[in-house]
Amino acid sequence: MLRFAAILFAVTAPAALAAPPARAVKEDNALYSFSYTYPAAAGTIPGLRASLDADLATRLAKLQKDARTDAAEAKAGGFPYRKYDWTQSWLVVSNLPGWLSLSATYYSYTGGAHGMTWAGSMLWDRRAARARSPLDLFVSRVALAKAIRAPFCDELDRQRAKKRGHAVTRTAADDFDACIDPTAQTVILGSRGGQGFDRLGILVAPYSAGPYAEGTYEVTVPVTPAVLAAVKPAFRASFDVR
Repeated sequence: MLRFAAILFAVTAPAALAAPPARAVKEDNALYSFSYTYPAAAGTIPGLRASLDADLATRLAKLQKDARTDAAEAKAGGFPYRKYDWTQSWLVVSNLPGWLSLSATYYSYTGGAHGMTWAGSMLWDRRAARARSPLDLFVSRVALAKAIRAPFCDELDRQRAKKRGHAVTRTAADDFDACIDPTAQTVILGSRGGQGFDRLGILVAPYSAGPYAEGTYEVTVPVTPAVLAAVKPAFRASFDVR
């Protein structure tokens, strides 16, 4: 499973809130296993809570339908049914005065050779009372990629070398050795200082930077003047250069 947010960033929060309990829905039966969780920080925001509850209901209904269909086909065909699985967990990356930054980990298994793990992210804009993608805060993917590509790829290669036991020779001829586009991965925004976003996390899914056996990669880069220049003017006050 992926381990995001709490590892990449120190979670910061404003003054204590009267938060409702975090939600955790789990079902486990012969057809499927289902788990969907989100933190109390998300439950304090009615619009966000409603959106996550709707997503939960949609995910569970789809899993139930797909599992029942596959189980019926397996029985009719006389072959074993492999139990389905859906796990989705939202975590707080940073809880700032104007923003709640969340990351999500997903795991899905639908009867194949192995399940698949990947990541997601979301920002809740408290002032606008709406959800945004972290990339919405930047003038373009190209501008952000240009600002973070060098430190991202250097750190990715360092982590690749550690997993593989040898140095990586960067080449465009092999996807597993190439310097991949960081903005094609999951971008999350974090804060160590607690006032503005001062760190970016790049969450790399299996197969994106190496074979499945290498699992995921988690790369953190600081907000630099170059990164700040790639932020839309309307959102620059929400960032801190460190």
